Amino acid sequence: MTKRKASLVVQTDLSDLFNASPQRKSTKGYPIDKALSTVLKQMKAAGLRARTISDYELHVTHFAETISANTLEALNANHIFEWLSSMNVSNQTKLTRLKCLKAFLGRCFDNGWLTSNFWRNIKIKVDSPVKEGATDREIKLLLTFLDLNRFVELRDATAILLMYQTGIRVGTLTQLEDKHVNLDDNLLRIDGGIVKNHESLYLPFDGVLARLLEALITQNDLIRKERHVDNRLLFITKHGGEIATSPTNNNIIKRLGKYSKELGLRNINPHALRRGFAKKLLGRGANIALISKALGHSDIAVTTRYLHLDKEEVAENLRSYL
Repeated sequence: MTKRKASLVVQTDLSDLFNASPQRKSTKGYPIDKALSTVLKQMKAAGLRARTISDYELHVTHFAETISANTLEALNANHIFEWLSSMNVSNQTKLTRLKCLKAFLGRCFDNGWLTSNFWRNIKIKVDSPVKEGATDREIKLLLTFLDLNRFVELRDATAILLMYQTGIRVGTLTQLEDKHVNLDDNLLRIDGGIVKNHESLYLPFDGVLARLLEALITQNDLIRKERHVDNRLLFITKHGGEIATSPTNNNIIKRLGKYSKELGLRNINPHALRRGFAKKLLGRGANIALISKALGHSDIAVTTRYLHLDKEEVAENLRSYL
């Protein structure tokens, strides 16, 4: 019988390596700082902005330093509440930081380091800032500033007053044609094809706007004839073309921004004009259902959010019912 060479015989006893059940090393959990380091590397690899990565690092580090837990497995909702309570900042700032922490924990969950997303239902209530609407004073100031003898400013004045008196969206405004204007009845008749909810709208306007519209239509005809342009758009450029080539490239929006800066008026933009129309109707006693219909909202709940009265306005409106 051939003997094995001594050099081929393993001298170390390994007989228990596979026969016995392996003993797992004890662990106290996945460290938060290690998880953060890994997540930051993943974010950098994904090409996220340096500012975003910095915010993650700042807020998660502050969270870890504030609470008593050191590992992900030890975390629970109480730790987040403890962290939030330690801050002497506004609810808006707390909400921003909470979103960052939630995003970090969400990545830890996706990586398999956490087995439950206990943070999902933790929320912070923040009062949304009240969005103001344009006022009669601001509209009057702006219209006084414009020179109606110049075509572009006549067009802008007409667009501003039309949005303020009828509440139409600027996207609808750019698609209006002469056929939508009834100067005999001082009525804007808009077919559903150019309205967001695809429902037709009949919106009245006053005599001042009627005069502006009549002058604009006359001037439009002269420009189209001179420039050899064939369209029946109500609002055109000085060359006879469309005033909006895309939702983000709209001459009226740009002009409103220009006037707002020149006159120091905060509420001269399409949304403020539309909101001003709605608030003026409410102030004159119109009910929510009527305002919702005039705005072209499909859901009356959208209208109630759109008006967004502040607490003082709510109090004053309630007072009239006492």
